[in-house]
Amino acid sequence: MPEGDTIHRAANRIAPVLVGAVPDEILTPHPRAAGQRWRQRLDGRAVSAVQARGKHLLMHFEGGFVLHSHLRMTGAWAVHRRGERWRRSPRRAWLVLRAGEAEVVQFDGPVLELMTALRARGDQRLVGLGPDVLGESLDEQGVLRRLREDAPTRPIGDALLDQRTVAGIGNIWRAESCFGAGIDPWRPAGELSDAEVLAIVRCARERMRDAVAEGPPGRPRAVYGRAGLPCPRCGAAIRARGQWEDNRTVYWCPACQR
Repeated sequence: MPEGDTIHRAANRIAPVLVGAVPDEILTPHPRAAGQRWRQRLDGRAVSAVQARGKHLLMHFEGGFVLHSHLRMTGAWAVHRRGERWRRSPRRAWLVLRAGEAEVVQFDGPVLELMTALRARGDQRLVGLGPDVLGESLDEQGVLRRLREDAPTRPIGDALLDQRTVAGIGNIWRAESCFGAGIDPWRPAGELSDAEVLAIVRCARERMRDAVAEGPPGRPRAVYGRAGLPCPRCGAAIRARGQWEDNRTVYWCPACQR
């Protein structure tokens, strides 16, 4: 699943192309989007901002319209030069925005909707988000407050996936940040000190910011996807198991994560 670093990186690539520009063309090739009349509703309107909030991307247009996207497991945003071959099949494109010599394409977008800015401000999927781990500043006290309001028996590895506590962390980064902080993802969140929680969140923020700057190769793989292989810190075998109610697989070192 694309995580917060992927969305922030996409916003950073899209903004220089579209912000301040009126798209030359707006195409909605997917049947699910084709009947929404987005071209007519957005015709002549400039893009005023492109914003990443956790795993959500918001594209603001003049006149109070917001295009909301969440990629879930399969979606992707891409920026191409006109005429350049796309990395995915054109049949998988839901939205194409052309401006100058560039094309901004959203592929396989399970959540792609145009709404008014007023509706966006009240949308519970957005209003309920916790502090963005990649925001300009991180509201650490807000993260702690939201975590302490959750079930204290919930494993910290699962609590990190709850976007209402902290937005942007997904399966890769919960594993890597727990490893980086040396904390067992199975420990109940209520047993962790504030300092331990913040060590995980700060580790996630630092490494995710590096990944935004460096691209996908900047994503570490100390434990994620390495079950049975030796831990790069102590040499013990890395373990993997489904965790909590959603049963998302978590990776950790049982020897050096405490």
